[in-house]
Amino acid sequence: MTSEAVTAATPSARPATPRRPLGQLLSVRNIGAIYVWIAIIVLFSLIASETFPTAQTAKAILNQYSITGIVALSLVIPLAAGFYDLSIGYTLGLAGILAAYLLENTGMSPLAAGAITIAACVVIGLFNALVVVGFGINSFIGTLGTGAVLAAITLAISNDQTITGRIGEDFAKIASTSWEGLTLPVLYLLAIVVGLWWWLERTRMGRNFYAMGFEREAARLSGVKIDRLGTIAFVTSAVIAGFAGMVLAGRVSSASPSVGPAYLIPAFSAAFLGATQLRQGRFNAWGTVIAVLLLGTGNVGLLLAGGPAWTPQLFEGLVLIAAVGLTVSGNEGLRGKIANAWRRARERGSGAEAGDAERHAG
Repeated sequence: MTSEAVTAATPSARPATPRRPLGQLLSVRNIGAIYVWIAIIVLFSLIASETFPTAQTAKAILNQYSITGIVALSLVIPLAAGFYDLSIGYTLGLAGILAAYLLENTGMSPLAAGAITIAACVVIGLFNALVVVGFGINSFIGTLGTGAVLAAITLAISNDQTITGRIGEDFAKIASTSWEGLTLPVLYLLAIVVGLWWWLERTRMGRNFYAMGFEREAARLSGVKIDRLGTIAFVTSAVIAGFAGMVLAGRVSSASPSVGPAYLIPAFSAAFLGATQLRQGRFNAWGTVIAVLLLGTGNVGLLLAGGPAWTPQLFEGLVLIAAVGLTVSGNEGLRGKIANAWRRARERGSGAEAGDAERHAG
């Protein structure tokens, strides 16, 4: 197996640290995205004062971006372990189509269709693990290839047509049921983020995921079963993404074969931006959710402020670039890298001046 993965952008695996003082916890470096989020809220509250700063808008953001958050969380485990998974969008699309097809054409109950769909997602995860962990193919290339295969299967099942019909009756409740204006996907998001947080931060397996992401060969030599953990990471990613696909199908009462890839960029943007928050340099669940809320607030704010329809995509792309840049900068931080580069340049300049002075003195 190759030691590739998220080399430049992989967060370091650090041992548990003692409790940090309040000032450090509230620092810009630790929760900078929250301050940016607050600034975005204030900005759009001033620009779109009649429509943006309302409880209805807040609930709409949570409801609309809960599925994006679930998809983003599907990336946390493989990224923490040092793998990309570019097949998540296609897994989402296939899961929605498969569940809809089973409901529409076989008369299955929603529970049976959901179970078969989740089983198919497990197979997808195992296939990714075979390609990347077993054959040693770069995870970026391997999972991109898997995505192409899944796209073909999705088109074959759906005949490149949106599936409607019984799915609207049978699957709607898993997404449309609401309480006080908040739909069930918001609760799913909360449950998944708590589960992933506990898994990564409170278990030995979670620490081993981080160890793999930091230095795979060193983790192997220390006794970490990296092949097994890599397989678990890909299966987890596929199952969560597939679950998001079924929830999406229930929300819109249909399944489109082309819907999945649209979730790829916002999911990666949130995952990488989340790695700069709370656990600096680590892909983590709560940081990812904070990033999703920032993205959702910015996108909705741009539209309510009268921005063109393409502005959310521009916003997500810029956030992805900035997030990857901040993550690549690692624990040192972007400002630290710039400061250190400036200091080294000054030291080289001082050294050159000293050399010139010695030559003149000679």
